Amino acid sequence: MLRPKIPTMPTPVGVTAPPAVVQPTAVEPAPQTMAPPSAPVVPTARPTVQFTPGSVLAVVGAGTAVALVVGTVLVSMLLATAVTAASVAVCAVVVRSLLTSPNKRRR
Repeated sequence: MLRPKIPTMPTPVGVTAPPAVVQPTAVEPAPQTMAPPSAPVVPTARPTVQFTPGSVLAVVGAGTAVALVVGTVLVSMLLATAVTAASVAVCAVVVRSLLTSPNKRRR
Protein backbone atom coordinates (compact mmCIF):
# COMPACT_ATOMS: atom_id res chain seq x y z
CA MET A 1 0.00 0.00 0.00
CA LEU A 2 2.78 2.44 0.87
CA ARG A 3 5.23 1.20 -1.73
CA PRO A 4 5.85 3.54 -4.66
CA LYS A 5 4.85 2.36 -8.09
CA ILE A 6 7.81 2.54 -10.43
CA PRO A 7 6.80 2.87 -14.07
CA THR A 8 8.14 0.24 -16.42
CA MET A 9 10.09 1.14 -19.51
CA PRO A 10 7.91 0.70 -22.61
CA THR A 11 9.24 -1.68 -25.21
CA PRO A 12 9.84 -0.25 -28.69
CA VAL A 13 7.26 -1.12 -31.30
CA GLY A 14 8.18 -1.78 -34.92
CA VAL A 15 11.53 -1.98 -36.62
CA THR A 16 14.28 0.05 -34.97
CA ALA A 17 17.48 1.00 -36.75
CA PRO A 18 20.82 0.81 -34.99
CA PRO A 19 22.37 4.18 -34.17
CA ALA A 20 24.44 5.71 -36.93
CA VAL A 21 28.19 5.59 -36.52
CA VAL A 22 29.94 8.93 -36.88
CA GLN A 23 33.30 8.71 -38.62
CA PRO A 24 35.95 11.19 -37.43
CA THR A 25 37.38 13.48 -40.07
CA ALA A 26 40.58 15.46 -40.14
CA VAL A 27 40.35 19.22 -39.72
CA GLU A 28 42.31 21.13 -42.32
CA PRO A 29 43.37 24.70 -41.62
CA ALA A 30 42.11 27.40 -43.93
CA PRO A 31 44.67 28.82 -46.36
CA GLN A 32 46.35 31.97 -45.09
CA THR A 33 45.86 35.08 -47.19
CA MET A 34 47.90 38.20 -46.90
CA ALA A 35 45.72 41.07 -45.70
CA PRO A 36 46.76 44.62 -46.55
CA PRO A 37 48.07 46.54 -43.51
CA SER A 38 45.37 48.54 -41.83
CA ALA A 39 45.62 52.29 -41.61
CA PRO A 40 46.71 53.66 -38.21
CA VAL A 41 43.95 55.06 -36.02
CA VAL A 42 44.36 58.78 -35.44
CA PRO A 43 42.84 59.99 -32.16
CA THR A 44 40.60 63.00 -32.43
CA ALA A 45 41.30 66.12 -30.42
CA ARG A 46 37.72 66.73 -29.31
CA PRO A 47 36.09 64.76 -26.47
CA THR A 48 33.70 61.94 -27.29
CA VAL A 49 30.94 63.24 -24.99
CA GLN A 50 29.82 66.83 -25.33
CA PHE A 51 27.57 68.37 -22.71
CA THR A 52 25.14 71.08 -23.62
CA PRO A 53 23.44 73.26 -21.01
CA GLY A 54 20.18 71.43 -21.65
CA SER A 55 21.69 68.00 -21.12
CA VAL A 56 23.44 69.12 -17.92
CA LEU A 57 20.14 70.50 -16.63
CA ALA A 58 18.37 67.25 -17.51
CA VAL A 59 21.00 65.13 -15.72
CA VAL A 60 20.85 67.34 -12.62
CA GLY A 61 17.04 67.24 -12.62
CA ALA A 62 16.97 63.47 -12.99
CA GLY A 63 19.52 63.05 -10.19
CA THR A 64 17.50 65.30 -7.91
CA ALA A 65 14.31 63.38 -8.66
CA VAL A 66 16.00 60.04 -7.95
CA ALA A 67 17.45 61.36 -4.68
CA LEU A 68 14.04 62.65 -3.58
CA VAL A 69 12.30 59.38 -4.40
CA VAL A 70 14.94 57.24 -2.67
CA GLY A 71 14.91 59.56 0.36
CA THR A 72 11.13 59.40 0.57
CA VAL A 73 11.15 55.61 0.43
CA LEU A 74 13.83 55.33 3.10
CA VAL A 75 12.11 57.79 5.43
CA SER A 76 8.78 56.01 5.03
CA MET A 77 10.42 52.66 5.82
CA LEU A 78 12.00 54.19 8.94
CA LEU A 79 8.66 55.66 9.97
CA ALA A 80 6.92 52.31 9.48
CA THR A 81 9.56 50.63 11.65
CA ALA A 82 9.12 53.26 14.37
CA VAL A 83 5.33 52.91 14.36
CA THR A 84 5.61 49.13 14.53
CA ALA A 85 8.07 49.32 17.43
CA ALA A 86 5.81 51.73 19.32
CA SER A 87 2.75 49.52 18.84
CA VAL A 88 4.68 46.43 20.00
CA ALA A 89 5.84 48.37 23.08
CA VAL A 90 2.26 49.41 23.89
CA CYS A 91 1.07 45.82 23.49
CA ALA A 92 3.85 44.62 25.79
CA VAL A 93 2.84 47.13 28.47
CA VAL A 94 -0.82 46.11 28.22
CA VAL A 95 -0.01 42.39 28.41
CA ARG A 96 2.29 42.97 31.37
CA SER A 97 -0.32 44.93 33.23
CA LEU A 98 -2.93 42.24 32.55
CA LEU A 99 -0.61 39.53 33.83
CA THR A 100 0.40 41.41 37.00
CA SER A 101 -3.02 42.78 37.98
CA PRO A 102 -4.48 39.45 39.31
CA ASN A 103 -1.52 39.17 41.68
CA LYS A 104 -2.37 42.53 43.25
CA ARG A 105 -6.03 41.59 43.82
CA ARG A 106 -5.24 38.48 45.90
CA ARG A 107 -4.46 40.36 49.09
